[in-house]
Amino acid sequence: MEAPILISSIPNLFSFFTFFLIIYLVAYLIIFRSWKPKLRPEASSCAISLLHGTPAVFFAVTSLLADPDRDFHSPNTPLQNLVLDYSISYFLMDLTHYLIFYPSDVLFIGHHLATLFVFVTCRYVVYHGAYAILVLLILAEVTSFIQNTWTLANARKSDVEFAAKVYALLSPPFYVLYSLVRGIAGPYFVYRMFTYYLSGAANNVIPRWIWISWVFVVVTAISVSILWISNLWVELYRERSRELERKVR
Repeated sequence: MEAPILISSIPNLFSFFTFFLIIYLVAYLIIFRSWKPKLRPEASSCAISLLHGTPAVFFAVTSLLADPDRDFHSPNTPLQNLVLDYSISYFLMDLTHYLIFYPSDVLFIGHHLATLFVFVTCRYVVYHGAYAILVLLILAEVTSFIQNTWTLANARKSDVEFAAKVYALLSPPFYVLYSLVRGIAGPYFVYRMFTYYLSGAANNVIPRWIWISWVFVVVTAISVSILWISNLWVELYRERSRELERKVR
């Protein structure tokens, strides 16, 4: 049963990966051609992230709503597997990007490898648990559009006035949304996920070592995200304080 499933998914993985590769090359060679060489890879990564994040949220929500038996240990539906293949292909493409342009960025490379481990084991090893993984995907990618727009604006704020304005405008709402998702919604769902798996209700279809690995990866990712957004809040506070001091003077 497993071998045919794996073989039948190869065309999807290849097609999705090719799609993200083409988008990356178009962004790098055409859309961001005039950008500084050191900024073009990051901008191209944002381009494929934009075409993964929001569509992935839509596809994941659709696949979950279409499954009346969704639960933390329910079998993956064909549509849920398709969403997992879509995300696996994206992370493989973005991992390739980091290995080529930023091979010393062990944090992001480690993040992508860990994320791929979660998606691949859910999709190709246990064939169950897509409900939990896709909800986590939704929580991770719901901020994708505003985050990538903010990142692109941040990259050009020093030399493009419009980018500086977009960055200043987006920073507060982005920080608030990111904080709510990663600081409240994410930890709450992981708590529910952990308590359910800890009860042993899924042990017959999801081995303990796999769900423990999932929880560990997600908790680590959320912790890093909280640290990252906390630093951004501190930086924003300092920037606004300096602006206020200048106005007072």
